[in-house]
Amino acid sequence: MKLQEHDAASLHTITGYGEDWIAVNAQRYSGSLLVMPEGVLESWQPQRFEDLDALALEAISLRKPDLVLLGTGALQRFLHPRLSTRITACGIGLECMATPAACRTYNILMAEGRRVLAALLPTQPHQGEPAP
Repeated sequence: MKLQEHDAASLHTITGYGEDWIAVNAQRYSGSLLVMPEGVLESWQPQRFEDLDALALEAISLRKPDLVLLGTGALQRFLHPRLSTRITACGIGLECMATPAACRTYNILMAEGRRVLAALLPTQPHQGEPAP
């Protein structure tokens, strides 16, 4: 799906997504991704919801966003409280939603000037990986 383009070329805008890719500023990236409006745009270790652990969440907390949009894949899923507490205890808001919804919400919040981080899992596992 293609999303509306944003005029602020210096900001990381999610411009599209598919089953195993996310486009930021019209460049496709495969697999999981961490995206912030400025600075952070990098691959993220977990590839499936089941891969989320304390180390993966620490990578998010270190960036010190005001809000994290956790794209959990094709379906909305929620972190176990022992994991979500690792983020919220740092004073960071956390919203779990399906990855397509997280992409759209990220663009809205980014355009409002919010310090938001999108932690996005692919909607489908890479070929050869079992579906959750």
